[in-house]
Amino acid sequence: MNPWRRSLLLAGIAIAALAPALTSAQAWTPTRNIEIIVSSGAGGAADREAREIQRHLQKLPGMPAVTVNNRPGGGGTIAWASLNQQKGDAHYLATANVALLTNHILGNTQLTYRELTPLAMLVREYIAVWTHTGSPIKSVKDLIARLKANPSSVSFGLSPALGNQNHIVLGMLAKSAGIDPKALKIVVYSSGGQGIPAALGGHVDVWVGTLAGAIPLAHSGKVNVMGVSAARRQPGRAVALPTFREQGIDAVFAAYRGSVGPAGMTPAQIAFWDAAFAKMVSTPEWKATAQEHLWETDYKNAAESRKHLDREYAVLRKLLGELGVIKPQ
Repeated sequence: MNPWRRSLLLAGIAIAALAPALTSAQAWTPTRNIEIIVSSGAGGAADREAREIQRHLQKLPGMPAVTVNNRPGGGGTIAWASLNQQKGDAHYLATANVALLTNHILGNTQLTYRELTPLAMLVREYIAVWTHTGSPIKSVKDLIARLKANPSSVSFGLSPALGNQNHIVLGMLAKSAGIDPKALKIVVYSSGGQGIPAALGGHVDVWVGTLAGAIPLAHSGKVNVMGVSAARRQPGRAVALPTFREQGIDAVFAAYRGSVGPAGMTPAQIAFWDAAFAKMVSTPEWKATAQEHLWETDYKNAAESRKHLDREYAVLRKLLGELGVIKPQ
C-alpha cells in the first residue's frame, strides 16, 4: 500500500474510533434533581398534571429525583418568569397551558412562549361548568335565563387567570346565548384547589373548570354538571354528562397541557427531553393515567410543540377578539 493510501486509511480508522466519543460528548443527561415549576397553586389542574409527570418521569431508567414547586400568581406569569431565571439549565421545567399564550395576548406580561423552550404538548382536556346541587340553577337553560335577565346576577368562579381556557369557554357560552361576555361577574382564584371549595360552599354560583375536577364531585352527588366543552360526550366516567353542543350551545374547546424549559437550552438538552417524554407517554401506565383523568392524549415533541404554539397563539388572539376580551386585529 502506498503511503498516501495508508495515511487515508489510518485517518479513517481514527475518525471512526473517535465518532462514539464525539456522540457521547454531545449528549446531555441530568446530573442532579429535576424541578417542575407549577403555574398555579396546589390542588388545581396544573398541579395535578405536574405531579403525574413527576410520578411517571421518575419511573424512567436513569432519571434522578423529580420535585414539584408550586409558584402561583399572575395567572402563571410568576412561574414562567421564575423558570426563565434558569437560562440554559435543563434541570428546570414548568407546566404549560393556554395562559402561557393568553397572558401575553391580554397584555398581562411581556414574557412569551418564544422566550422559553417548548418541550412537549402532552394532553388536551375539556372544561365543565357546574353548580353545587343546592343551587337553584339546575341547567344551561336556567343559567341562560338568569343571565339574559341580568348578566351580573350570576357569579362565576374560575382559575387561575382571566383569558384562560375556562374564561374562553364561559365567553363562548355567553356569546352563543347572545350575552356580552364582558358583562359577566367573574371571581378568579389562584387554583382549583382554592376555588372549588368556594363554589361548593355557594360563595360563587357557578364553577368553570376541568372535566377531571368535576367528575368525582358529580359522582358523589355534590355538583350538577350543566355542560362539557367537548364536541361529543366523553367515554367512561363522563358518559352521562351532556355537552354544550348537544344543548344547542356553540362552546367547543379543549385546553392543551404540556411542558416548557427555560430559554437557552441546547439541542442535546432538548433531545434528552424529547426522548424522555416520548418514552413516558408510550407506557401503559401513562395511558392509564390519561384515561383516569379524562385527558385526550395529543403528544407533540419539542419542534412540533413550537409550531403548535405558533398556531394556537394566532387562534387564541382571534378568539379573544371575537369574545370582546381584546380588540380584534
